[in-house]
Amino acid sequence: MIKNFTPKNKFNNNKNKDKTRINHNIRSSEVRLVGDNVKPDIYTIQEALSIADDLNLDLVEISNIGDLPICKIIDFKKYLYDKKKKEDEQKKKQKSSQIKTKEIRLGANIDEHDFDFKQKHAINFLKEGDSVLVVLFFKGREITHSGIGINILKNFGLGLDDYGIPEGHPKIEGKKVFIKYRSKNKKD
Repeated sequence: MIKNFTPKNKFNNNKNKDKTRINHNIRSSEVRLVGDNVKPDIYTIQEALSIADDLNLDLVEISNIGDLPICKIIDFKKYLYDKKKKEDEQKKKQKSSQIKTKEIRLGANIDEHDFDFKQKHAINFLKEGDSVLVVLFFKGREITHSGIGINILKNFGLGLDDYGIPEGHPKIEGKKVFIKYRSKNKKD
């Protein structure tokens, strides 16, 4: 009695994490073959495997949507490498397009030079497309004069009018007052 014998392909299925079917793991009896090195047509699985074997390449199932699976005769390792490279590139683009929130901290008794210095940093962040959270901290009993803190934040915001848009009004929370600005230029 002869058992169904499928020869081991050169790639262990455990390493093939995306479950792409290759060579003898393709379950269909016929496949639609596409690619540069073959004539696009419908082949039996044995014909497609023999063509792949003659070219010293792998028969890789690209898509299994529809009646017949679409297969290509390519180098499977190169296919996985290119696929991973594309995924990594997409992740980079996704990370670079995320808007970050930068925080600028002020005190109620801030000096004019420090105020200008921090305002320039906030302008640079807004020019880069990030949003800026301006937080003013009160120490000790300074909270009793919260109006001074709100005025400082309003003056700080006057310098940011050309670069950012305030999201609401200054909010008091505990011993701090804060307001958030989003950039007028969006990140690409």
